[in-house]
Amino acid sequence: MKKINSFINFDIKEGKKIYFSSDNHLGAPNHEESLLREKRFVQWLDSIKESASAIFLLGDLFDFWFEYKKVVPKGFVRVLGKLAEISDKGIPIYFFLGNHDMWMDGYLEKELNIHVFDKPKRFIINNKHFLIGHGDGLGPGDKGFKRMKKVFKNSLSKFLFGWIHPDIGVRIAQYLSTKNKLLSGVNDIEFKGEENEWLVQYCKKILINEKIEFFIFGHRHLPLDIKISESSKYINLGDWISYFSYAVFDGVDLDLKYYKDQS
Repeated sequence: MKKINSFINFDIKEGKKIYFSSDNHLGAPNHEESLLREKRFVQWLDSIKESASAIFLLGDLFDFWFEYKKVVPKGFVRVLGKLAEISDKGIPIYFFLGNHDMWMDGYLEKELNIHVFDKPKRFIINNKHFLIGHGDGLGPGDKGFKRMKKVFKNSLSKFLFGWIHPDIGVRIAQYLSTKNKLLSGVNDIEFKGEENEWLVQYCKKILINEKIEFFIFGHRHLPLDIKISESSKYINLGDWISYFSYAVFDGVDLDLKYYKDQS
């Protein structure tokens, strides 16, 4: 296991908090249901923007995303506008590419000033060590998905897909996203037991070489808060489909929470 050397270090201002969320899958399964979830997520962003020192989005915000040279997927104006508003207020937003929205190419950085990462990243916040990422393809097992991910991350695959007309390409991608169980993850939303949770095993291996108090991942669509050592725990953020769950760090403690619609 390679040691993760690079990190981002910052402190939270007094009275502020850091928020983490993942797996909105906006666009699925249809426009109507997606729009309801998008409005609820925007409502949550509105509720936290005054207390947020930073916001972390851990991937799969969109069920599909591909940036052509002059085209991005239609829709999502509410969430993109709200993220732009928050970013313009000087609140940093950190985005980790998920397996559904890995084909980003600068749009979020240029238009919204969002920091984008394509692999797990280490942060030191208030002297607490974090390892943060989407979580896909990490740890033992999941070989079928790992092979598929290599295909999608291949630059030739991205180049060839870019030659497909957007109206056709988006429809193909949306079909695969909902029908392919390796992509949709429908078989991976039950707790397997700590000894069989591959992200737990990944975290334990990291701890051999690294001091990490908090591991935070998404991808599993299942809210999890697991103590993996006396001084370290792993949190999976769940999703904004069934659980509407997120995590909050107040400078000392990291906790899972659930958002209730305020309308």
